[in-house]
Amino acid sequence: MVEIQIPEKVNKIIHTLQEHGYEAYAVGGCVRDSFLGREPMDWDITTSAMPEETKALFPHTFDTGIEHGTITVLLDHEGFEVTTYRVDGKYEDSRHPKEVIFVRNLQEDLLRRDFTINAMAYNEKEGLVDIFGGMDDLRAGIIRCVGNAQARFSEDALRILRGIRFAAQLGFELEDETREGMRLLAPTLRKISAERIQVELVKTLTSSRPDLLREAWKLGITKEFLPEFDLAMETTQETVHHMYTVGEHILHTLLKVRPDRILCLTMLLHDIGKPYMKTMDADGVAHFKGHPEKSSELANEILHRLKFDNDTIRKVTKLVRYHDHRMPVTPAHVRRAVHEIGEDLFPLYLEVRRADVAAQSMYQHKEKVADIDGVEKLYHEIMERKECVSLKMLAVTGKDLIAAGMKPGKEIGQMLEHFLDLVLEHPELNQKEELLKRIEL
Repeated sequence: MVEIQIPEKVNKIIHTLQEHGYEAYAVGGCVRDSFLGREPMDWDITTSAMPEETKALFPHTFDTGIEHGTITVLLDHEGFEVTTYRVDGKYEDSRHPKEVIFVRNLQEDLLRRDFTINAMAYNEKEGLVDIFGGMDDLRAGIIRCVGNAQARFSEDALRILRGIRFAAQLGFELEDETREGMRLLAPTLRKISAERIQVELVKTLTSSRPDLLREAWKLGITKEFLPEFDLAMETTQETVHHMYTVGEHILHTLLKVRPDRILCLTMLLHDIGKPYMKTMDADGVAHFKGHPEKSSELANEILHRLKFDNDTIRKVTKLVRYHDHRMPVTPAHVRRAVHEIGEDLFPLYLEVRRADVAAQSMYQHKEKVADIDGVEKLYHEIMERKECVSLKMLAVTGKDLIAAGMKPGKEIGQMLEHFLDLVLEHPELNQKEELLKRIEL
């Protein structure tokens, strides 16, 4: 018998339900991940007990989604979701079933789940319950719908993106019928909320295979929520600096950054404005003048459309705007760049530049890398010396200027900016006495 290690508290819930005559299993992603040797993020339990019957067995519970049969059992302040076997009624909007019907049969419950690898159940008494061949698909590295693919995607269109995401996270391939179902039902993604799409997109981007967005593009999926990416995939780059289409370049940059949410979103969007700015000269060479600004503008629109938070939008749009920013490798120029880009974002800016260059052609590659290395070295030296790169690091404040005799007003801000400009060029002047001497009353 195939065995997995179930946490003690999960076992306690399962055993309690079994002791009172009910069926109970760990189910879904936790079973899948356990067999893959991955640490499950959550342990979900499914049971033949009705919600009220489950609640009667445990002293501490609260209703999580009781209308769908889910309650949370608390053991030592840790929560575990326990859901009654159920079948879903007719789906009318590609999102929600019209009704939920509680049942006592495990097979009926597993049949409603999305993919075979997520439709396995397990307990220590009976071992693995795998009605739909999930274990075979795990071993083969396949994402396959439970039953009819089109039926599963018709029930919840988000499953289309979940399939792409699972393939990206696990390094699996899409089974043919599943892939075809995705292609046919892709337009139904329009019915899915931006927030839900956002979650799946970020999980895909921060996976080990973010380039599976290519598959999503081929299947007409990205067209439904990110048409700008489709245009990028179709835009060629006739220049010695590039060897891919804009979209392929984007995908290759995603493989060159660590799985950080801000970095991945930046790489996805850093060249998204190129198709709109492309021109061809008389020699047949492509130019994309102004594309960082256009990409930043589009990034702002896209991130708002997908309901990202303001902090994410701020960081990503700024990094996109400055992704191609180059400067002479001198301390003064690097200090100014840190000031412009921001102390918090400059390390990410360096990572973005490296990923961008790594996904370009080999034309002047060594020179480009050496340039970034030089900037990074100076940046670290500047930080170690704690040289002034922002108003908050300036040796004087507005209060100091008023105390020195300046009248409150816009002139205060102008003087501080003047001093900042001065010390960005000459960091040794960032001393209170030295700056106050330079006030012209």
